[in-house]
Amino acid sequence: MRIFISGVAGFLGSHLAESFLADGHEVIGCDNMLGGELDNVPAAVNYFQYDCCHHNSMVKITQGCDVVYHCAATAYEGLSVFSPHVVTQNIVTASVSLFSAAIANRVKRIVFCSSMARYGVNEVPFLESYTPRPQDPYGIGKVAAEQMLRNLCETHGVEYVIAVPHNIIGPRQKYDDPYRNVASIMMNLMMQGRQPTIYGDGTQMRCFSFIDDDIYCLKEMAYRSDIVGEVINIGPDEEFVTINDLANNIANLLQFNVDPIYMPGRPQEVKFATCSAEKARKVLGYKTKVKMKDGLQAMIDHIRRKGPRPFRYHLDLEIVNELTPRTWKEKLF
Repeated sequence: MRIFISGVAGFLGSHLAESFLADGHEVIGCDNMLGGELDNVPAAVNYFQYDCCHHNSMVKITQGCDVVYHCAATAYEGLSVFSPHVVTQNIVTASVSLFSAAIANRVKRIVFCSSMARYGVNEVPFLESYTPRPQDPYGIGKVAAEQMLRNLCETHGVEYVIAVPHNIIGPRQKYDDPYRNVASIMMNLMMQGRQPTIYGDGTQMRCFSFIDDDIYCLKEMAYRSDIVGEVINIGPDEEFVTINDLANNIANLLQFNVDPIYMPGRPQEVKFATCSAEKARKVLGYKTKVKMKDGLQAMIDHIRRKGPRPFRYHLDLEIVNELTPRTWKEKLF
């Protein structure tokens, strides 16, 4: 098949492209490089440095494709409260631009990577049947994009599947970004001999999903006829840990004497967030194969090979007030 992947220079998109290429498929991809790196793009990808917001470009490069994966996103829950314009532009506008182009080019199926942020403050573990209750502009944008996808695909007769990956970790995750990827931020700081920062009291709870455990499910979404129109959580529901526990696990692997710096909690952060994997187990045969500790070690090994990096404050804060985290206002990382 001809597979199109947006965000192909990013963490998730590059791994997905690599796996499809290994299976013998042709992969076309784009990335605006806001959060990607050229080194991530497999050599065999037909790559374009295009922004999904540019509709004419999307029409051009999705021609002849069978399946479109929309992985590109400014995946910044916390930052979206303070930079809502840039985040929603790259979630809502970019998504609709790509969906419209793909449908005009008569692709068979669109697979949209949504976010656990869609669930908001629902009871945990989050079930796909829950009514979304997003708490921040990023989550609101993802739900809006889902609704647009359903409407357009059902109107024009295109198949779609909505994937809900959550807290994916692994090699190639951007670790010099001060606004997202808590595990990567902690590793980069500790490997520079610096203490990690934790927002709030650190009792927030999450599950962390190793990239290899997500790729199989995402690939199945290109083929399976029995999941069209479905929303499916992908990733583990085991090892539900606090952010304090995460910091201690990373410190133990690095043999680092950790003493976190605690900052005020971020507005609209959901305290308890994890997705049930039962539907993925039933319909896709999902099975968690990588324990959190092993996933964290793989990330550490990757950062060691690349070397710790200074943090890049590459996105502007649109709203700066007393609620904006000091780490961002004063560029403390």
